Amino acid sequence: MANHEIKDTKRESRVIQSRILIAFIGVLALSAILIARLYFLQIIGHTHYETLSNNNRIDLVPVPPVRGLIFDRNGEVLAQNFPVYTLEVIPDQVEDMQRTLDEIGQLVVLTPHDLALFKKSLRQRPGFERRHLKTELSPDEASRFAVNQYRFKGVKLIARLQRFYPYGNLTAHVLGYVARIGPRDLARVDAAAYKGTDYIGKLGIEAYYENELHGQVGFEQAETNAHGRVVRRLNRTPAVAGVNLHLNLDIKLQEVATRVLDGRRGSIVAIEPATGGVLAFVSQPSFDANSFVNGIDTRRFRELNESEDRPLLNRALHGRYAPGSTIKGFIALAGLQAGIDPAQTISCYGSFSLPNSRHRYRDWKKEGHGHVDLKSAIMQSCDVYFYRLASKIGIRQIHDTLLPFGLGRKTGIDLNQEPSGLVPSPEWKRRSRNQPWYPGETVIAGIGQGYMLVTPLQLAVATATLANRGLYIEPRLLHSVEDPQTRIIEPVENAGSSYIEMKDSAYYDRVIAGMEAVVHGPRGTARRIGAKSSYRFAGKTGTAQVIGIAQNEEYDEENTAERFRDHSLFIAFAPVEKPRIAIAVVVENGGSGSRTAAPLAKEVLDYYLIDRLRRADLDDEESIGIGSTDTTPGSVLRGGDQQIPYNDSQKSGDTHTVPHWDLKHAG
Repeated sequence: MANHEIKDTKRESRVIQSRILIAFIGVLALSAILIARLYFLQIIGHTHYETLSNNNRIDLVPVPPVRGLIFDRNGEVLAQNFPVYTLEVIPDQVEDMQRTLDEIGQLVVLTPHDLALFKKSLRQRPGFERRHLKTELSPDEASRFAVNQYRFKGVKLIARLQRFYPYGNLTAHVLGYVARIGPRDLARVDAAAYKGTDYIGKLGIEAYYENELHGQVGFEQAETNAHGRVVRRLNRTPAVAGVNLHLNLDIKLQEVATRVLDGRRGSIVAIEPATGGVLAFVSQPSFDANSFVNGIDTRRFRELNESEDRPLLNRALHGRYAPGSTIKGFIALAGLQAGIDPAQTISCYGSFSLPNSRHRYRDWKKEGHGHVDLKSAIMQSCDVYFYRLASKIGIRQIHDTLLPFGLGRKTGIDLNQEPSGLVPSPEWKRRSRNQPWYPGETVIAGIGQGYMLVTPLQLAVATATLANRGLYIEPRLLHSVEDPQTRIIEPVENAGSSYIEMKDSAYYDRVIAGMEAVVHGPRGTARRIGAKSSYRFAGKTGTAQVIGIAQNEEYDEENTAERFRDHSLFIAFAPVEKPRIAIAVVVENGGSGSRTAAPLAKEVLDYYLIDRLRRADLDDEESIGIGSTDTTPGSVLRGGDQQIPYNDSQKSGDTHTVPHWDLKHAG
């Protein structure tokens, strides 16, 4: 009989129930975990994960402001913006940078200069910020990349506005330029205010008024797909455009002043005496500011930087020269203040010596000028008269008189890094050289030589102050600002001014009469340019020595290397009675002021007073000083301290309250 196993159904039932219970508990536990995780994700971590999600599909893009435009006094555009296509890269989003660059190079032309600038930027700024790879793509390049953009994560084709200077070389030294923002720039500005902005003012007006021109950055939320393409725009905080600047500069006058220099090294500065407005600000040679906007290549920069002609030097602002005889009018004012008699004559026999000294200080005219008083000494630029005058009144009187006119100190113009010149004093020499002041140094200071140094801008400001009979007005390039939205133009706050008191206001008239005789008098050093002039003006020639001449030697210009020849200078204002323009001309190594600088100044004055202003105001001839002249040619023209024989074939030479903007410049 077979044995049969009897099943224990109760036991099996208990096992099955236990297993079901365990499974149920397991399912319940897993469900609880799932519910808890869902609760954490949906409720507790909702904000965090929503932000992460949005970051994956929403790109917060800074919207750069439109940079303000710059105009001249007549509405001519001097600095503008034009649209360009740029390739921009976010390095952190690029997996293989070199492969990406190689593939992009098959679609657009990437020059070694483009790649060098891009790789340099990779080292300088964080990887999450956009970098310029290439600017100014051609339409074909932009089209080719646009259809292939999906292949390049982290690389975008973007339309930007780029700075452009229509007059290039003409305005480089006054407007300056914008260029790529570098680490030094970011260290001195609010980085948040420049999000999305790649350019900043580096020099000139662009740098001084950076805060006004830049504007305020905006932001835009853009929804993107998996390929980085923008699907739709969400929220947008618009950028605020920078204000437009209207300058006192007259670009047509700037063109004429540049043309008359004709490739010479030098500077011409013209100022409107009544306002201090800078009409022309020329430094030659110059450079094209547009070449710096996107970074100049190393070879071209080296050419500019190492050129013997120094085109990067702003001669109008930073060039410092001995003023030569151009300051004799101001020395005459110092003498009048000290009590000299303007009618007293002295005898000039061609040289001057201090008491108990054998050293001879020579006059530019070897045989001398004979008997001269103050007016004729200015007219003929008699060195001996001013040697004696300087020796008599002393260096402190000269220093204290010249300084308020803006000579030897900063003028206050709205440009960064203006240098001071130098009107020496015994205290200065003791402090800087630890030496005493010698009487002979006072003698040569009387004709603008020795330690004395001025800039063309300072000469122009001093001339304008003299034209104003002592009213000093700080020079200003900016005239007014324009709101780009409302198009309302408002003048800026008036420049600072002061009045230079003389013991007798007639002193100004005496000096101006002498300077008028320089161009209209029978023996004036610049009478050639005053002949047949339709307006009367006052001027002063000057010739500044570059190298010293020994006592027993004479200056021989023809046999002197060009770089060691005298500098040529001329200052003037016109018309005499109602001055509309004051001008200073400096031509490096140009020789005598009467031969070189004075004719250049006359061309500029003729254009402004006759062609420019007369056309603008045909009915107001009196305001531009139209009148007859009474010049009489003589036998000798003066060139600073040189004799120049006269002949017909030779060029002669020797307030009311207004609304204003409170400008907070970057300087």
